[in-house]
Amino acid sequence: MSYDFYAFLDRMKYIKRWSLMRSVREENIMEHSQEVALIAHALAVINNKYCGGNADGGKCVLYAVYHECSEVVTGDLPTPIKYFNSSINGAYKDLEGLACDRLLTMLPEEMKEDIAEYVKPDTQSIEWKLVKAADRFSAYIKCLEEKRCGNTEFEKARKSIEEDLMGRKMPEVTKFFELFIGGYEKTLDELDTPLD
Repeated sequence: MSYDFYAFLDRMKYIKRWSLMRSVREENIMEHSQEVALIAHALAVINNKYCGGNADGGKCVLYAVYHECSEVVTGDLPTPIKYFNSSINGAYKDLEGLACDRLLTMLPEEMKEDIAEYVKPDTQSIEWKLVKAADRFSAYIKCLEEKRCGNTEFEKARKSIEEDLMGRKMPEVTKFFELFIGGYEKTLDELDTPLD
């Protein structure tokens, strides 16, 4: 018997983000998920090394890899619509849950439990909180990239996302800003790339 779970997830590369915004470069949810995984792992390391925490970096990465998988069923609903009011947001969360349940039916029984814990994560865990912050960082970095390319379309979003990140009052977020965000504002020639 053949199962369609991974074939469905492969379609993440066709789902565009920022559909209401004029972008210099299009972004899809597959590449976004990879970026979130990298940042979530960094936030887990920061949690452990600078904040005295014990976040599971591997769990952060897997939560991040799967965090947008429901969108292969639902599509990417633009943020202004998704958060227009609590009713719409609640209904969309329900729809995301149903989409995840549907995707999990596309796995062999023997694999379901092991994958379900990442497709439907523990939303109270430190790992999930770090992934949600990483998700916002990914959006923030997109705004910086667009600004660097001369596109002012993302400036309001950048300010809003920065306020959201800082409003989380997470020391990992503050440390990531301090250590890494400056690099995203540089050109390739300005990045420190020692070869010896």
